Amino acid sequence: MKTTLTYNRSPSMPTLRLPAGACDAHVHVFGPAARFPFADGGSFTPEDAAKETLFALHRHLGIERCVIVQSLVHGLDNRVIEDAIEAGGGRYLGVALVPVDVADAELARLAKAGFRGVRFNFMKHLGASASVEEVVALTQRLAPLDMHLQVHFESSLVHALAAPLARSAVPVVIDHMGRVDAALGPAHADFSALHALMENPLFRIKVSGVDRISRTANYAQGLVLARRLVEDFPDRCFWGTDWPHPNHHHVPDDGVLVDLLAEIAPDAALLQRLLVDNPQAFYRFDA
Repeated sequence: MKTTLTYNRSPSMPTLRLPAGACDAHVHVFGPAARFPFADGGSFTPEDAAKETLFALHRHLGIERCVIVQSLVHGLDNRVIEDAIEAGGGRYLGVALVPVDVADAELARLAKAGFRGVRFNFMKHLGASASVEEVVALTQRLAPLDMHLQVHFESSLVHALAAPLARSAVPVVIDHMGRVDAALGPAHADFSALHALMENPLFRIKVSGVDRISRTANYAQGLVLARRLVEDFPDRCFWGTDWPHPNHHHVPDDGVLVDLLAEIAPDAALLQRLLVDNPQAFYRFDA
């Protein structure tokens, strides 16, 4: 299978100066495949997007901290993130992919290695990783380890998933604004349900993916929803680039994504919470 470059090799230099300790709370690492083989059966074969490339990107963008999320590109083999965490000097943490019957000893090992949570997909194009009832049951075993649950679902599922996820024994982080269709606006039933879910303090949300949920080149539709979430839930939002942008309809410019933060969090206090205070309190980076 032909390899696919999913990221911009020469992102622009952002004009927005980020606060000290700024965190990119959602990225992935791919390979190098020679050391960390890709999982079989993937829908595409990406070009390597290794930790060294990620570290260089963050230096370019002015980002000092990061949460790396395990991708289906590497399946349930979380070693590629463990390697990046170890090289990150306390500034890089992880979220793992695990089966619902993962052993307690393995969860404890991951927590000790710098993984702060586990992620489950409820996306048709990725294949459901487990039932929501099984995932919620697992959270009872995450609680003693101070690990959270991260979920990735398509927008129509928010109505069915909201009630069972509210029974989680640990905080729940929602990926990419619930993948709502931003073109439908904030009054649409899916975004309204997502906003209602966020009234529960158990939930957090990543205002990443304005480039995924918008239908316009300037991502204006997604920015409206992201800003609404940040303003309404200022202490429970995180932001991320989603580098290296797998399963995307185009290759975004990460420098542009950083500059859009000026519209997502339009004052210094909101930006400080979104990029520094919220991720520090939740993910617990080394001082």
